[in-house]
Amino acid sequence: MSKKAIFYIVFFVALSAMFVGYNAYVIKDETGSYYGKEKLPYLGSPGHEVQGFSFVNQEGKTITKDSVKGKFYVAEYFFTTCTGICPRMNENMEKVYEAYKDDPNFRILSHTVDPEYDSVPILKAYAEKHHADAKNWWFLTGSKKMLYKLARESYLVDDGHYTGDEDFVHTQWFALVDGKGRIRGLYEGTKKSDINKLIKDIDRLRTE
Repeated sequence: MSKKAIFYIVFFVALSAMFVGYNAYVIKDETGSYYGKEKLPYLGSPGHEVQGFSFVNQEGKTITKDSVKGKFYVAEYFFTTCTGICPRMNENMEKVYEAYKDDPNFRILSHTVDPEYDSVPILKAYAEKHHADAKNWWFLTGSKKMLYKLARESYLVDDGHYTGDEDFVHTQWFALVDGKGRIRGLYEGTKKSDINKLIKDIDRLRTE
């Protein structure tokens, strides 16, 4: 066999190996398009992290930033009397919860935007309606000022455009947060495609 023929055989084998390797590297998203398995982005300004907080969950237990240190979690905002987007959001959140509820490093933080009404007993009843275990899906209440500040400055789920007494957070966005308190993705909680992407991105985050 000639040197030229050997060269072409070796070249073809190497090219085939590269092609197989590339196909193993990329994955499809819910639209069928490809993207690499690179790390998820970091949202916000450089060095952005969730600020400190202190709330009470549906069991009356205090939840702080330290409670989620080293955990990855999804944060959302809702209120129990909402008849608009909130029911659909939390139905979709149940799908996320079912996918990862057995992972000891996973949490969901559902913050009320109506703390004046959403007391601990009301949140507990709402949590039970959504089959949420208080060990890893927390429905939180506390200072309205702190709740809203966290939504806007930390989780980036609300732009904060309001005037006077009309201040009210009503957002469909879910925030994916890593173990160091960094925002790694925002997803529309009312959209099936975004929920599917959130579930896939959680898998990616777990393997980083």
